Amino acid sequence: MTDQSGAVREKIAAIDLWPHLKTILNALGGSRQRRALYGLGVAVVVIVAATAYGQIRLNAWNEPFYDALSRKDLPGVTKQLLVFAYIAGALLVLNVAQTWLSQMTKLKLREGLTRDLFFQWLKPHRGFHIANLGEIGVNPDQRIDADAQHLAEVSTDLGIGLLQATLLLVSFVGVLWGLSEGVSFDIFGKNIAIPGYMVWAALLYASVASFGSWRVGRPLVELGAERYARESEMRFALMNANEHIEAISVYRGEKLEENRLHDELDRLLAVLRRIVTATTNLTWVTAGYGWFTIVAPIIVAAPAYFAGNLTFGGLLMAVGAFTQVQQSLRWFVDNAGVIADWRATLHRVADFREALFDIDRREKTRAIAFEETSGDRLILNNLSVYSPAGVTTLSEAHVEIAPGDHVLIVGEPRSGKTRFFEAIAGLWTAGNGAVRLPRAENIFFAPKRPYIADLTLRDILAYPSPPQSFPQDAYDAALARFALDHLTPLLDGAAPWEKELTDVEQQELAFARLLLHKPRFVVVDEAIDSLSPHARETLFDVFGKELAETALVYISGPKAPDKFFQRVLRLTLNAPPPDAAAS
Repeated sequence: MTDQSGAVREKIAAIDLWPHLKTILNALGGSRQRRALYGLGVAVVVIVAATAYGQIRLNAWNEPFYDALSRKDLPGVTKQLLVFAYIAGALLVLNVAQTWLSQMTKLKLREGLTRDLFFQWLKPHRGFHIANLGEIGVNPDQRIDADAQHLAEVSTDLGIGLLQATLLLVSFVGVLWGLSEGVSFDIFGKNIAIPGYMVWAALLYASVASFGSWRVGRPLVELGAERYARESEMRFALMNANEHIEAISVYRGEKLEENRLHDELDRLLAVLRRIVTATTNLTWVTAGYGWFTIVAPIIVAAPAYFAGNLTFGGLLMAVGAFTQVQQSLRWFVDNAGVIADWRATLHRVADFREALFDIDRREKTRAIAFEETSGDRLILNNLSVYSPAGVTTLSEAHVEIAPGDHVLIVGEPRSGKTRFFEAIAGLWTAGNGAVRLPRAENIFFAPKRPYIADLTLRDILAYPSPPQSFPQDAYDAALARFALDHLTPLLDGAAPWEKELTDVEQQELAFARLLLHKPRFVVVDEAIDSLSPHARETLFDVFGKELAETALVYISGPKAPDKFFQRVLRLTLNAPPPDAAAS
């Protein structure tokens, strides 16, 4: 585990920031939210600039106010309090406006990122392929939801904070430079004047602390990325246990699952402990810097004050300007941990998006040629499917299947039946040969486990078409044909159907879709085996009557009923060739 964690950290440390940042900017630039983001960005710049101007006015107000106090000038103090009310009122309005703009920017950033990831992830076959790419494809929900949200929020806070710090720095450097005029030092009998003395002091002071915080806080980048990975694994383990809690209880496996969850938690806690140590080390720098900052401006401005070049009000004005300059310069110090967190999240989201594009590049070089034609034939030509277990081949090199044909493809256990099914569907691409299919709307693929979406029964039957595509009597007839007419009154009801329906009912519901869509070709991966004998007879009867012009290609084991099928082909698993790898 230690070696793996070290490898993860080394990999992250070697990643350049700009390529990943460019990936996210491209995603936002192509989103429908880009105009709103541009408008919000301009508004933020205007508000922050106005706030910086207000801060300058407020700092300049210090000199006449405190000078009036030192003279015990009551009318002067009263006048300056009225001036303060105007400045503070304007700054209050600006602060409220900035808060609103900040929150709206976070919202639009998250919307743009999440919608882009939806679009990229759910392009045809991408979701399947990335799930087979190892760690990058584990728990994509974490990267699309939680990581995108966190990246949007932290990016907004850091972006506005950096803009504000930059504008305040530019504004107050001029003020501090002017206040430094006339400041001189008597060194060995010589009077030495340093132009902009307090500006240079602020630069040196902040630079030392920034460098120290960078050196101490750098490990948090790698640890942050590793933490998010472990959090994702922990959440997946909990979700998996919850989804299968009935089976776990029946098997009396609670203790085993508890131990497994403890192991996941231990891995997470190991990372969190390292983060605690790294954060504590960083706090020594940031907190120590913060405490010394209380007296540092006074120490720096004291020579000018004691030399008589600054009044008491001028001293406080200089202290305020110095504080603003060094706070702007120490922005990196204050945000070292947040920047590390931001970089870790940026890498996770950008890595995921780039991996989705890499799938397309892989597809262009895939070995199995996949073609969708306008013809009315399903053609398999010299098809060989590579998998970690070996190479799966068909007993006939050239196979043509026409509408109305009933073809059984038989394979022994672990002969690569599912991979062969996925190859025909265009999902699994490692191998040789060619697959030619009719248009997508003319073919229906049925995997082992049906997909019962979290929708109404009407939506499930029509899936992926809109429910209004079919008349009511078509729904009634489809359910009645498979003895599911008890579900007819519930067609428009929403419920967790995956839990409400038995496994056999779910499979029957999936095959009832055929009577609505009436495809020209149906390819099934062992799903018929899970039907009851009566439902199986019903399905074969449907293919003999209502779907008599539909081809059925059934991939199953050696015990599959072959009496219904006109043609039987066999799968063979051979040793893998050198360098054969899964796509």
